[in-house]
Amino acid sequence: MAANAPISPLAPKTYPEMPEIRGLRIATAEAGIKYRGRTDLMLMVLDEGTSVAGVFTRSRCPSAPVDFCRGNLSGGRARALVVNSGNANAFTGKRGREATAVTAEAAAKAVGCDPSEVFLASTGVIGEPLDAAKFSGLLEGLGAEAVSNRWRDAAEAIMTTDTYPKVATRRVSLGGRPVTINGIAKGAGMIAPDMATMLSFLATDAAIAPAALQDMLRLGVEPSFNSVTVDSDTSTSDTLLFFATGAAGNDLVSSADDPSLAEFKTALSELLLDLARQVARDGEGARKEIQVSVRGAESDASAKRIALSIANSPLVKTAVAGEDANWGRVVMAVGKSGEPADRDLLTISFGDIRVAHHGERDPSYDEAAASAAMRQEEIRIGVDLGLGGGAWTVYSCDLTKAYVEINGDYRS
Repeated sequence: MAANAPISPLAPKTYPEMPEIRGLRIATAEAGIKYRGRTDLMLMVLDEGTSVAGVFTRSRCPSAPVDFCRGNLSGGRARALVVNSGNANAFTGKRGREATAVTAEAAAKAVGCDPSEVFLASTGVIGEPLDAAKFSGLLEGLGAEAVSNRWRDAAEAIMTTDTYPKVATRRVSLGGRPVTINGIAKGAGMIAPDMATMLSFLATDAAIAPAALQDMLRLGVEPSFNSVTVDSDTSTSDTLLFFATGAAGNDLVSSADDPSLAEFKTALSELLLDLARQVARDGEGARKEIQVSVRGAESDASAKRIALSIANSPLVKTAVAGEDANWGRVVMAVGKSGEPADRDLLTISFGDIRVAHHGERDPSYDEAAASAAMRQEEIRIGVDLGLGGGAWTVYSCDLTKAYVEINGDYRS
């Protein structure tokens, strides 16, 4: 969180109590990587046998930690996660790769594992060399002091311009055993994920094989993290990792198609969407959440592209910021998307108020009612193309002067 930055008005009024995940421990520290007077380093220690799955940015300029994690993911096992904030270790060349190697070696020594079982993530400024010596010496001590009940601390340690920590939890039954899923995320700017979010880490004490975990995660990110956008910019560091310690004692689930996973999948989907929406609601300078729901498209993929065109439009986002029911900007965004659309079939709504219908302003249009809908904290924009059965929802936020102020002096 930037110094003296006000907490977003869209921040949660209360935070869930984050239960322990058996087989997992957390520690945090102030390493002084960029920030002063706040934690910026997190170590997660995982029991032997922990499965891991992950999805990462599709940026052609990925960070060194993303490359490192991709290399280790094929092993399917994890013993440690190290995350730093304040420096993305992206576009840092040979020194960036050396920093990941130094960090992984120190973490492996701290928890007693091979570097191939260590996962890394970094967030912050791009292009600045990361001095791993600033924090690698802290990892041994963190490994010794890690405890199981520090999820909120972990969420705070990975923040950059976030104004609040993002946490979520669910508890379900799997194979007759109670299991827990916890998750944290960070992200407020440079948010238009492509396979993940800026940074997010999930864990469960269920026993699930890596392949099954990967399949569930890959499907789960599409309607959640891959359907959220703050500013249309995909980060070089997007990383989402999911750990399963197996400490709950259920029989190992080897396939994502196992019927016993039904309740677990539902909870996982809910948790992913919960975290994704928290990211959208903490968009830099945001004062309103925008939910764009498109239906009647020729396909779900087409509906998603149209929804993103609307959600990413600066004109739509500034209209929302100004509480202006300017549905003409939505028409514009549908038309520019490049997707099939028929002007004379188009219907647009703000909240429950239909503002345009079949190619023109709705005959019963009421400016006062539409303006009242725009004064809400959550702005629901509905579009019906009238062409087919495709539907999708994208989550975003408004665009305010504060976004420019935050990003105009981000490196200072």
